[in-house]
Amino acid sequence: MGLTELVWDYGVQSLDFVWDYVVPFLFILTILVFVHEMGHYLVARRNRVRVEVFSIGFGPEIYGWTDSVDTRWKISAIPLGGYVKMFGEYDEGEDDGEQPTLSPEEEAVSFQHKRLGQRSAIVSAGPIANFLFAIVVLAGMFSIVGIPQPLSGIGTVQEQSAAAEAGMMPGDRIMNIGGEEITLFTDLQRIVRDSAGVTLSFVIRRGGKEIALKATPRPHEVEDDQGVVVIGLLGVTPDPAQLRYQRHDPLTAIWLATERSFGLVVEILSYIGDMISGTRNAEELGGPIRIAQMSGEMAQGGLVNLIFFMAALSINLGLINLFPIPVLDGGHLIFYLVEAIRGRPLGPRIQEYGFRIGLILLLLLMVFATWNDLVRL
Repeated sequence: MGLTELVWDYGVQSLDFVWDYVVPFLFILTILVFVHEMGHYLVARRNRVRVEVFSIGFGPEIYGWTDSVDTRWKISAIPLGGYVKMFGEYDEGEDDGEQPTLSPEEEAVSFQHKRLGQRSAIVSAGPIANFLFAIVVLAGMFSIVGIPQPLSGIGTVQEQSAAAEAGMMPGDRIMNIGGEEITLFTDLQRIVRDSAGVTLSFVIRRGGKEIALKATPRPHEVEDDQGVVVIGLLGVTPDPAQLRYQRHDPLTAIWLATERSFGLVVEILSYIGDMISGTRNAEELGGPIRIAQMSGEMAQGGLVNLIFFMAALSINLGLINLFPIPVLDGGHLIFYLVEAIRGRPLGPRIQEYGFRIGLILLLLLMVFATWNDLVRL
């Protein structure tokens, strides 16, 4: 292959990578950032705070316009976030801590001159918008498309597992266990879980033919609310290509979407707690590259998968922004909590140092997560 062909092949592969992974990632990120910042914007306007800039992205402006209330709406060159700049926000670059003198008209629309509760509501509105967006998206999907339920298809077979020894293969569909018809993967889990050490008869559909196999789920100890129990393990995972969707009425869909969102928040917090305590490996933490990779994989799986992933990522974004790191919304809320206890805000210099430390922590976390991504690649 000549140099021209190599260059051409490399260029085609690069374009494919951009289209398959970068574009879906930026599409999802832009929507979630817009939702987050719109939460801040709407509550700020509700409390009569003048919003000077609403930006999607950072850096130089690519395109923008100014509306009738003098808010500059713009799209910036670096599409990895966004911000809402409100009139009267504390300027972290001021070392003397002195605030400029404002006229009564300016004080009326200044963020810093709003009551503590109003400022807290404005700051909280971004993460709350992400949570509400996820619930609305999930509820809509549960009503229109339905909740995905894995059928009794086999996605992967663990090596040296009971399923591998029985001859099961990825792509197989389990139709029957011991005379009981099987439809969903949860049916398979239920029977296998209660059959540790018991030989079971399986009817497998493979390539249009039905095959009879026998497998003995291996005993495995787990701890639950009742203590240590023994369950059976077959060693298979569901096939993501074999799904059915169950639709629900709007009220049920909203309830299920709220339940799923709350469950995801609990899972994330549990993972963080386990990581801090050392019971789980921090190498599982993913960064922008991993998110881009997952965005591409979800996009290739279809629009439905991409929308479900976007809802889950929205919950992650909302929760992360509530972490008590000064540069994030949660850090601002911590400052406001201290202000409520002290009866007056912290000094500008203390806040500035807090923001600098928070920025360093956030950058270190991003570097660590990106390193994990590169190691995976």
